[in-house]
Amino acid sequence: MATEQQSVRVMRWTGGQHPTVSTISRTMQKEGLRPFLWENSPNYRYAVRSHNYKKIMYVVEGVLEFTFPDSNQRVKLKTGDRVEIPAGVRHSAIVGSTGAKCLEAAQ
Repeated sequence: MATEQQSVRVMRWTGGQHPTVSTISRTMQKEGLRPFLWENSPNYRYAVRSHNYKKIMYVVEGVLEFTFPDSNQRVKLKTGDRVEIPAGVRHSAIVGSTGAKCLEAAQ
């Protein structure tokens, strides 16, 4: 179960311009991250999983909805939104009806 120290962090896009792969990549690289780009088809479902690293991810296009079963929470990410999922936190995801393109990195 997630503890206070392992809380998921969500940051909503507030930039004035539409986010792009290059602008988000530069932001992540300035933080010392090595992002990789992935895409998925509409309505794809990722089963519950956890990782031994902190996952940092931006949605570049589309929608991605995360579920955190241990805290019974859901969060929907839209274009430009960022999520940070601490190591060990169980999560699943559903890609939105138009698909999704994301930049992700491990920390």
